Parts: sequence; C-alpha cells; structure tokens
Amino acid sequence: MDRLEAYGRIEELKAVLKENSRRYYVENAPTMSDYDFDMKMKELEELEAEWPEFATADSPTRKVGSDLSSSDARKGFLQYSHRYPMLSLGNTYSLGEVEEFAARAEKSLEGKNFTYCCELKFDGTSISLNYVHGHLFRALTRGDGTVGDDVTENVRMIGNVPETLKGEGWPDDFEIRGEILMPFEAFDRLNAEREASEEAPFANPRNAASGSLKLQDSSEVAHRGLWCTLYHIPSRSVSFATHDDALKAAQGWGLPVSDKRKLCRNIAEIEEYVNYWDTARKALPYATDGIVIKINELEYQTALGYTAKSPRWAVAYKFQAERALTPVLSIDYQVGRTGAVTPVANLEPVFISGTMVKRATLNNADQMELIDIRIGDSVYVEKGGEIIPKITGVELSLRPGDSVKPEFPRVCPDCGALLVREEEEARWFCPDTYGCPMQIKGRILHFLSRKAMDIEAGEATVAQLFNAGLVRTPADLYDLTPEQLISLDGWQKKAAENFLSSLAASKEVPFERVLFALGIRHIGETKAKSLARHFGNIDAIAMATEEEMASVPDIGQVIAHSTALYFEDARHAIEIHRLREHGIKFSIEEGDSTESDILKGQIIVISGNFSISRDEMKSLIERHGGKNSSSVSGKTSFLLAGSKPGPEKIRKCNQLGIRIVDEASFLAMLSGKDVVKDTLF
Repeated sequence: MDRLEAYGRIEELKAVLKENSRRYYVENAPTMSDYDFDMKMKELEELEAEWPEFATADSPTRKVGSDLSSSDARKGFLQYSHRYPMLSLGNTYSLGEVEEFAARAEKSLEGKNFTYCCELKFDGTSISLNYVHGHLFRALTRGDGTVGDDVTENVRMIGNVPETLKGEGWPDDFEIRGEILMPFEAFDRLNAEREASEEAPFANPRNAASGSLKLQDSSEVAHRGLWCTLYHIPSRSVSFATHDDALKAAQGWGLPVSDKRKLCRNIAEIEEYVNYWDTARKALPYATDGIVIKINELEYQTALGYTAKSPRWAVAYKFQAERALTPVLSIDYQVGRTGAVTPVANLEPVFISGTMVKRATLNNADQMELIDIRIGDSVYVEKGGEIIPKITGVELSLRPGDSVKPEFPRVCPDCGALLVREEEEARWFCPDTYGCPMQIKGRILHFLSRKAMDIEAGEATVAQLFNAGLVRTPADLYDLTPEQLISLDGWQKKAAENFLSSLAASKEVPFERVLFALGIRHIGETKAKSLARHFGNIDAIAMATEEEMASVPDIGQVIAHSTALYFEDARHAIEIHRLREHGIKFSIEEGDSTESDILKGQIIVISGNFSISRDEMKSLIERHGGKNSSSVSGKTSFLLAGSKPGPEKIRKCNQLGIRIVDEASFLAMLSGKDVVKDTLF
C-alpha cells in the first residue's frame, strides 16, 4: 500500500466507524456486527501506527463512542462532566492477545506480587452513579467519555438501584460505574409489545436497554424491567488496596455488584475462567459478550495508567457471536395492520444457536441500502442477544456477477396504493387504511388473538372470511350465522358451532383486553390496562383530552396523541357502537379488575411453570391487587416459584432475603390463610 492508498483507506475507515458508532450509541440501531466493527477499528489502528502523519485527534481510535443526546434540555437531557474520564476498554477476540496483555503487565510490574480480577463483560449500556451522603445524587451515561447525559430520574426507576446506601464505611461522595441491562425476559416482553403495535423490534437487549434509559417518560422506564450491575469504583474515589476489596465493600452498602468475578494468579487460571463462561453464560438471564481482565491491585492500576482511550491495566476478551453464511433466496415486503411495510429476507435454512433460521427482518429501506443486500447474496446471519435472527453483513466476494439491487416498492405490494413516509419516520406506510386487504386482515387477526379477544381462529380462517366478503371489521364477526360458515369450504356443523361459541365467550373478555383488541396504534397490553383502569370506560377515554391521557401513569404524549386521533375518526365510533350492541364490554365491571386486595401494595415476581399458564397467573396476581414485576430487586415482596424456577432469581432472593412462595402456599394466601413457612430452594 502506497502513501496515497493508505490515506484513502484511513479516511474511509474513519467515516465508516464514526457512522456506525453513531448508529450504535445514539440511534440504538446498529447495522454492523460488533466483530466487523472491531476488526475495522483494529485495521485503522494498524494503519495509523504505520502512517502516523494521517492519525488525527478526532480519530475513532482515540475517542470513545458517544451516546450524548441534544444538549437542549427541552429535546434531550442535561449534561454534566465526569469527575474522572469514562473510557472504553481495549478488546480482543484472541486468547493469544490476552496472553500478551498479561506478559506486558508482568514485565511492567516485574518483581511485584499482583493478581488479576476476571469479570463478566455485560452487554448493556454504561452508567456512572454518584452517591453523596449515602444517597443517589446523579446518574450519568458515558456520553463522550468526558461529558454524560443526566438520566438520574430514569435510573431511580430501576428496581435494584438503591436510593439510599445501607451499612457503614461508604465515602461521603463517590462514584461507582457499571452497566444498565435488559434481562432476556423483559426484552422478550418489550419486543412482543412493539411487534403488537407494529413497531420495529429492538435487535438485542443492549440496544433495548440503551433506548429505554434515554426515554423522556420515567414511568415508561419503570415498565421496561431494566437491571443494573456495578463493577468499578474509580481508585481516586476510595481508599482500598484492591479492586476486589472495593467491590466487596460496595456490595455491603447494598449496591448491585456482580458475584461472578474471580481472582486469578496467572494466564492459565484466566483462560480456565474464560472457557468456563463461554459456555455457562448461555444459562444467564441477561446478555454477556465477553470477559474483562483487570489488574486487581489499585496501586498498580495507577502505575500502569491510561492511553487516550483505554486503561492499560485492563483488557476485554470478547466471545465470538455465533453466525453463519447463507444465501438470500428472495425478499418479501409484508404489510402490517398499521400499514407499515417491512422487508423480510428469505434465507436458505441455516442452524444458529440451537434453532433453524429461515427468515430475517431487514426492518426498513434504509437498512437495506446500508448493507447493500441483493437477492442471491451470501449474507452473515447472527442471532441478536442469541434471540432474533439478524443480517449483519454481505460477503461481497461471493456476490454473483449478475446480481440486481432490489428496489423497495413505491406502491403497496398488496393494494397498489402509493406508499408514504412521514418526516423522521424510518418506515414506509400504505395510507389506504380501510381498503388495503393486508391491513384489514391484520386488524382482525389482532382482534382475535389470545391476549386480545381470544377467539379460536387463525390466519387461514380470517383470509377465508375476508375473501368470501363476510368480514371487513371485527364487528362483522358477530354477525356471522351458522349457515354462512357451513357454506364455506372445509366447514362442518361442529366447526361452525365451536367458532360461534368462541365468539360468544369473547363477550366476557374484560374491558382492558377489549381496548387492546381495538388495535389503537402504540397501545399494547400494559398501556390498555393503564387507560382502562384510569378512565373506567370507553366513553371517558374518547372524551379525554390529550393532556388528560398523557397524565396517566405509563402513558406519554405520543400514545395520548395516537389515541386521540383514533377516537376522532367517525368510523371507529361506528365500530365501537356495533361491538357494544353485540354485548362486548366497554367498561370495567365489578369483578373484572379485582377480586380482593389481599396482595395490595405487593410486588411479585413469578418464575417457573404452574398448573395454569404464566399469563393466567399474572392476571390472578393483578385481580387480587398485586403488581407483577419481571426482575427481583429490593422492592420485591416475594417470588412466586413454580416447578423449575430460574436459578438466578432464586439466588437473588436468597441474597436479598426475599421470601420464596410455592403455588400451593400462594393459593392458600389468596383464600385468606397466612403463609408462615416459605418454600426452600
């Protein structure tokens, strides 16, 4: 490579890394895998070392990725300087490079007795907590390493972050740093809600945690089920001999410190720890992406110091994400019930992380453009957080010479209407809300779904009823007769009777689920419950102003606006009137929401399998005045444990002294009997 080529490649890498860093930290929508990003960063580091005249102060090799929002408090968060720079770690995918790190440390600290502290590398978003006089004073994101966004009010909503320290010996003013995580259970629940509202799902728990931490509505943060784990106190904040001593003390003050760390004396013990967790991490309830190895003695950390971007006394070893290379067979464009058009790549089936992957959502036209995907391309597929299949890149060396770049449709692939894209929206929409067959069928399917009206019918039945001209809105379902059903292909008398019985049973569905079934944009199960319980009936919601709706806990301005727009449409008023005439519940009736207040004020976490479904168990808790939570914290009243409860939740309960109650004892509790003896695990 000559001088001109080196300059061109350096500038190209800088531009790519800066853009992908912005998408990763600010938009929480990365388009490049961690591995590819790290490899490009490594290439840039090597080129800048070879051609130092092209290395600049703003190079990604010298600056940490920034998650800063707008400095305008009306649009983002207030910003404050970090007392000590909040740097990133140097990382590697090679155990050989970990050995080189250990060799450098031993050479620099020759003759000194020291150890390594090995910890899990949590896949979340960085946070710095400042405690003053034993109380949480401020929480800052990493920002650009020098300045961070003030997210204190949102962090106060995270269950395991203590407002006040316990014990004694804590400094009067100190910082402790760590990660905000989203456990897999909370991640699954959030994405299910987003998909029900036809919002793009988060790619992985890390992006979901970061996006949740930056929400403007703190009450919504509380609903997201975030979790905090802390792992570093800047040495200048405290006077301990070792990093491990500082974390033990912090744990004694009630701070959520990970107990998965281990002290190692040499590289052999480090590699043993790495190899163990490369497998064992898959049983954890949250995402981890590697191991952090630190010099344990704080005196030697200070002696080794820092580069412009990273500490010299620590390194991160990153696990390789499981990924596969497979061809793209075709690309479909799906129209959802809200009109959003989503591209989906159909793949040659490939086995990844225990499941066969055949399809991967591409989210929107921008993502297709960014990764430059074409039919026939061989693409790298990963499972984000080992959950959602995601295309992370194209292997250009395998691209067929006659490949054609796909064009995102300009008209609806179902009804032919010209697609529209609102300002600041990432996705294209079909505007023909009441004429597009896919939107109509999508709304009916949503209405029928288990968590809505729970009517026994699926996609094929809806398509058949639609094609026969019998159903265009949910209210049409209740006009169906046995004769109409039996006249359809494949319907027998018994099938018709079962379907009509299911429709009749749906008239007993409580109002909060009916409100969810209407399919108002952004109204998921939780939001529907909040609105239903606050206003009591559909008429009160329809008459409420946006300001009145936005004042309801868990309901923000965006949801209030979309709800108001729904009720402004006369067609919806007609539909609700028809459903009401058929006996559908549009108000909370006595016994619908609560049966008793035995669990009033209690926060309950469930884990394991029960004699009824988990959804039914959660509903039972709510009907008796309790509140469900997805994660164990100091605020948890008790853990309701079925068969095979999660070991991490059990361990956390034992650590915090939280009661563990089995199903039989819980049912006895609901009947008014006091449960004295808790379940032992």
